[in-house]
Amino acid sequence: MSSSSSSSSSSESESEPPTGICLIPSLPDDVALNCLARIPRPYHPVLSLVSKPIHSLFSSPHFYHARFLLNSTQHHLYLTLRSRASTLLWFTLHRTPSRILLVPLPSQPSPAIGSAYAVLGSTIYVIGGSINDVPSSHIWLLDCRFHRWRRGPSMRVGREFAAAGVVDGKIYVIGGCVADNWARSANWAEVLDPASEKWERVASPAEVREKWMHASAVVDGKVYAMADRGGIALDPRCGAWESVGTELDLGWRGRACVVDDILYCYDYLGKIKGFDVKSGVWKELKGLHKGLPRFLCGATMADLGGKLVVVWECGGGNGKDMDIWCAEIQVSKKNVELWGEVDWFQKVLSVPKGSSIVHCSSVAL
Repeated sequence: MSSSSSSSSSSESESEPPTGICLIPSLPDDVALNCLARIPRPYHPVLSLVSKPIHSLFSSPHFYHARFLLNSTQHHLYLTLRSRASTLLWFTLHRTPSRILLVPLPSQPSPAIGSAYAVLGSTIYVIGGSINDVPSSHIWLLDCRFHRWRRGPSMRVGREFAAAGVVDGKIYVIGGCVADNWARSANWAEVLDPASEKWERVASPAEVREKWMHASAVVDGKVYAMADRGGIALDPRCGAWESVGTELDLGWRGRACVVDDILYCYDYLGKIKGFDVKSGVWKELKGLHKGLPRFLCGATMADLGGKLVVVWECGGGNGKDMDIWCAEIQVSKKNVELWGEVDWFQKVLSVPKGSSIVHCSSVAL
């Protein structure tokens, strides 16, 4: 079966309701589904114990398709840590009214160093990376609905420390390979169409090609990639490449995320800053001095449904462990300033000292 036919069949199966089940006695199944699909996801494990039909429903793509149609999806945080033994550990943030903690997930097959990450729908794409010091072209997909891993379509060339971003439902990957031969030069940038599961080259001028990317983000339909020697931006709609402005290039340090078209990053001086691409100005996110610690070691960020989530490392109390802390911040514009209000922050995990945060992603489920 062709990949396009497989994709079509998968789409049809997600929209077809399961038959021959009784979800809730005395209620038609479509009405019961309408009710169950509106229940927040943290309660699903308990509800799945009520009956086998409900358990089966929660394990079906159709259920998540119904949540999407009812606009009942919620954003969930996924975090990757590297242990002291260089093992990649995956977690998701589990929230109930009584507790907030990171729950471990199945390990990624063939973990690599320096992978790029992209989120498309309910899937996290883990792209390339170095395995035994060799850049890999492999792609691993985590289906966040059921926390299952599968192989994705391999890229045309191996990459490590590449930039990645999603625009109009396609994944663009930039750099992470030395353009020292025709294949790596021609495929220095690639794009994946998930419908066909095929990678295609993206034309790039020789003067923009760099190897090491330290950050990337999508703002206003453009993929921004910050490299060792100057940042670049790709506009996939017209195929145009450009250098980023000096202000953005000098101010963007470390991992970043975009909330409401403002790019946020932590500047290692104890401040979270936001960059407005349209005005070309960095501004401090004010209002946090009463809510967060002065310094956030290893700070990593994500857009969690319009809120800024920050995850950072902190020394454990016994000297042997390292604590992972998390904060959720409401961000807004007041006149010309950026303001943040901390909804909550707390320790969510303890890991052996020497571990480090790799990446965090937000997925709507």
